[in-house]
Amino acid sequence: MATDTVHGRIERVRIEFTLTQLVLVMASIVAVGFALLFVQEPMVHDSMHNFRHAVGVTCH
Repeated sequence: MATDTVHGRIERVRIEFTLTQLVLVMASIVAVGFALLFVQEPMVHDSMHNFRHAVGVTCH
């Protein structure tokens, strides 16, 4: 869509998703972020690092 904007995407999400769904997504993001930040066991850290790359997150 040629006029697709960030504001339009936010409005579409607000319309299509319930508050419960948004809360669950945010809680999941926070949980994964906490684990990535504080879990420093080498094997766990490496597996999560590889997972980030597998889903397309550039981390370095």
